[in-house]
Amino acid sequence: MKCMYTNTLLSKTAVQDKGNTSARRKLGELFAMEEYAVEMQHIKKSYSGIKALTDGNIQVRKGEFHALMGENGAGKSTLMRILAGATQKDSGEIKLDGNVVEIKNAKTSIDLGVSTIYQELMLVPDLTVAENIFIDSLSKGGRLVHWKKLRQDTQKMLDEIGFEHIKATDEVGSLTVASQQIVEICKALSRNCNVLVLDEPTSVLSSKEVRNLFKMLEHLRLKGYSIIYISHRIEEVFELCDRITVMRDGGYVGTVNVSDIDKHQLVSMMIGRDLSGYFPERNVNIGDVILRVENINAGRMVKNVSFEVHAGEVLGINGLVGAGRTETLRAIFGEDRKTDGKVLIDGIEKRISSPRHSVKAGVGYLSEDRKGQGVLLELPIRFNLTLCCMKKFRGFMWALIKKRENSIIKRVVEDLNIKLASYEQDVSNLSGGNQQKVAIGKLLGADCKVLMLDEPTRGVDVGAKYEVYSIINDLAAQGYAIIMVSSEMPEIIGMCDRVLVMLNGEIKAELGKDQINEENLIQHSMGL
Repeated sequence: MKCMYTNTLLSKTAVQDKGNTSARRKLGELFAMEEYAVEMQHIKKSYSGIKALTDGNIQVRKGEFHALMGENGAGKSTLMRILAGATQKDSGEIKLDGNVVEIKNAKTSIDLGVSTIYQELMLVPDLTVAENIFIDSLSKGGRLVHWKKLRQDTQKMLDEIGFEHIKATDEVGSLTVASQQIVEICKALSRNCNVLVLDEPTSVLSSKEVRNLFKMLEHLRLKGYSIIYISHRIEEVFELCDRITVMRDGGYVGTVNVSDIDKHQLVSMMIGRDLSGYFPERNVNIGDVILRVENINAGRMVKNVSFEVHAGEVLGINGLVGAGRTETLRAIFGEDRKTDGKVLIDGIEKRISSPRHSVKAGVGYLSEDRKGQGVLLELPIRFNLTLCCMKKFRGFMWALIKKRENSIIKRVVEDLNIKLASYEQDVSNLSGGNQQKVAIGKLLGADCKVLMLDEPTRGVDVGAKYEVYSIINDLAAQGYAIIMVSSEMPEIIGMCDRVLVMLNGEIKAELGKDQINEENLIQHSMGL
């Protein structure tokens, strides 16, 4: 139960100044005087002998915005799955509001006031907003559903948190991802939770949608909710959170106040080593044009797009969400149908009407949706890495030549430094960074010389990002032509030799290396 003293202070002071950071910090000090809402101490968990958690610890105060950070594979998601009841701990102690509890399943966690919102939203697209929010109580006790009251309660909740544009009668499948996320949060609130766990909530949101989400989360924080925030985006953590708990290699590293640490110190805590810079240096040696596209048109989102990319070059494509960046890559790759335009490889026009044609022509595409389209999670690493190049190691009557297959896999694994137990390990058991390496390795195994990378570091931690950047630089040095779409402006500035800025399906500007800065990118992406 939320503290009456705290709520009184909130109503008199902080609610009047929600955007004031210093006011929020003072509130954090007030909350610090209260007991912990969540305590997890010395939590251990193993899967088939593999230690996922060796010493998981976190203490979250009531009304606190608390970040949980670490590289992929650090154990933070496992720790939160234990809190959510999705998996059970091997040992350790969990306290909620000072009381020792045993969380045996998801229902136990919810009944104890903990709601977890995962990256993959748990909504029913064919049901309305109201039905999704109150889905737990629709048929309680076999009673009739009071639909009018259900819709009224839903709309009142949405209006109170500032999302009145979402209607209780809207079908969830028709909403944007951002709006669906709000519905998921409202579903959690309808369960009378005290603790809200958010796992990478902004990974697929535009900058405007992120601001709206932050506004709502601040509203919840000021009402006394304890929020555990998992994110790889350091800027968000420094803007929103009061304290940060850092994990590494399944163990607890430490908990720090946001005001007592800078971003570089936080990175060092997370990866256990100092990064001299976020983006590794490389000596650019740009060669001949490998890929040229001329007047590509595809649907409403790609209009007369023309550009070229050279061997050894990293060409960035920037723009706001909905500018047509992904659609352009998909049209070139043959995933979406082109209505017009040409694709030329080494000056020769290639008829690309499917991904198979594209890979055969030497053009590979890494989707922004790694789990849905980049890798086959429930299949072995071996199968994923050789999926696009099976002809290389098929002999008479399509018999598998194991030695040749292993040679290809070994080369890719070593080149990309993929950390694995064996080639037979399922990709789902790898960290996000290593999953991304497998997705890239699939293209290398197929001998693609043009690599189109759509959000290549989405969903990976800061240490793995550095590794992905190094891989991109190494590939460019080997003569690959690389196209990189990214929503992260520092990434575009730090990695690219040249940048195309898109708006409404068209290329609005081309920036050389000395022109790539935040001001130019923002101005051109907004059409100023």
